[in-house]
Amino acid sequence: MARTEQVLVLEPQHELKFRGPFTDVVTATLKLTNPTERNVCFKVKTTAPRRYCVRPNSGIIDAKNSVNVSVMLQPFDYDPNEKSKHKFMVQSMLAPYDMTDMEGVWKEAKPEELMDSKLRCAFEMPLENDKTHESESNKTVSSSTSSVKTELSSLPKSSSTSLDDGEGKKIMEECKRLQMEVLRLREENKQIREDDGLRKRKVTSMGAPHSSSSGMATSTMRDEGLGVRVLAFCVLFFVIGVIIGKLAL
Repeated sequence: MARTEQVLVLEPQHELKFRGPFTDVVTATLKLTNPTERNVCFKVKTTAPRRYCVRPNSGIIDAKNSVNVSVMLQPFDYDPNEKSKHKFMVQSMLAPYDMTDMEGVWKEAKPEELMDSKLRCAFEMPLENDKTHESESNKTVSSSTSSVKTELSSLPKSSSTSLDDGEGKKIMEECKRLQMEVLRLREENKQIREDDGLRKRKVTSMGAPHSSSSGMATSTMRDEGLGVRVLAFCVLFFVIGVIIGKLAL
């Protein structure tokens, strides 16, 4: 007997993409939407359970609602010549009106009541220009941080020795806050680069008629990345000014 057609709408439909580098956990998001008037039970299974962490891996999607499933790929040694054979399956069934035990429902389900969709996995590394852009951004942040240290080290020793413990503690707190701000800006810049790369690939696949809109989108993303670096410099020099002012007093 043929299986019932899947009622859930999957985004993406056929392939989960994981973008490197793979030296750390890489997460892909799978959106499950229930367009029906009934609640739907679901399970997410994989052929490589030791390589992935899925949250949530099962549950109930209310009628006209959706759930985002995070699929976390564990770090591994990436080989560009090796194609991924990993697959995922989303299994679902309409939830009984009187359901009290979800595990019991799955055990008692008839084969014709089950619906499933399969997705393959794809691994890809960042484009070369993305790597170059990331390296330049990291160098910018590092050089800015180094300039702060240089400014502090060039201050007269007499001023440094005149600081009491309270002022020294405030300066340390300022430095910690600055470091957190730099890390946050770096993450924002990384996200902008990833969105930029994704948009480039989408525009390329759409063809030449959209080349002008591609240029505008790329220009916008670069302006955003530039704005993040300008903001980083403003924060750095503001904190330098505050610290120098305190030391001068």
